[in-house]
Amino acid sequence: MIYLMFVKVKDSEHLMKQAETLEQFEDTVAGLVVRAPAKINLSLLITGKRPDGFHGIETVMAKINWYDELLFEPAQTDGIDLICTGSHWAPDGEKNLVYRGCQMLYERAGKTPAVRVTLTKNIPAGTGLGSASSDAAAALMGLNRFANLNQPDSVLNEICASLGSDINFFLGGPLAFCSGRGEQIEEIHKKCGFSAILLMPDISVSTKDVYGNYHHNKIEYRQLSKKINPLLQKKSIDSVAKICANMLSESCFDLYPQLERIKQDCERLCNLKVCLSGSGSAMYMLVPELFEEFLQVQEYMKKKYNCESRVIYNNRW
Repeated sequence: MIYLMFVKVKDSEHLMKQAETLEQFEDTVAGLVVRAPAKINLSLLITGKRPDGFHGIETVMAKINWYDELLFEPAQTDGIDLICTGSHWAPDGEKNLVYRGCQMLYERAGKTPAVRVTLTKNIPAGTGLGSASSDAAAALMGLNRFANLNQPDSVLNEICASLGSDINFFLGGPLAFCSGRGEQIEEIHKKCGFSAILLMPDISVSTKDVYGNYHHNKIEYRQLSKKINPLLQKKSIDSVAKICANMLSESCFDLYPQLERIKQDCERLCNLKVCLSGSGSAMYMLVPELFEEFLQVQEYMKKKYNCESRVIYNNRW
């Protein structure tokens, strides 16, 4: 299901070169291909519950070089024809954010829908990697370009905010500080290169359940803010990432204790911090470019926990 790699020099160089050369938009004979990158949270703080019922967050999000893909083609008849394929399931029709985003964009442009969209799901849902949100943002950018709808960024941002909390992030650059519900975006205009091992347990996590189970710790929030905010002001993102702060971890591990066992086992094997991305289930370790122990970790995690893993790098767009 997921390609497994041993971190040899040639493999590492190939992956880095691929990350540097792939573009988000690619015109092909079939139509317009748009890549939708996953993300990881380099830090995630919860500020408390808001009057609207949502939890306020402060998070540094970084895109990674693992993608879903959307293919835009002319439709034979009016309407939005959404086809979902790939190694992971995604809902069809109006239940899919891609469909709803395209529908809303056509409405704002005052044009009749006429497009065929094929969504290839490479990234599983329920992992905290934001794939559904990234798909929605990619759909808006791709359709705007493919159908010549000529809608400004402000419209795309407005639609994103109405569809979900963290979708706006995927309209911009590869690194940002996100606050509010996740829709308030401050791009970080500084290159933050990293390599990491992404752990993909065979567990789908409910974001709603993790937030519902969360009990706010004001003291923890203040302590982490005191550490992280000065680093953010200096744009010392590497130092922020090393803190490995995710205030949803306790809630997630309480609901899914096997994830905590995987984290502890992996930390014991590698002597490196394992960080939860978003509300889980995916976790990652920031590692040196050449991490010789990867094969050992990979085999152990697969055998004991049926946990897949892969090498990831920061995305450049």
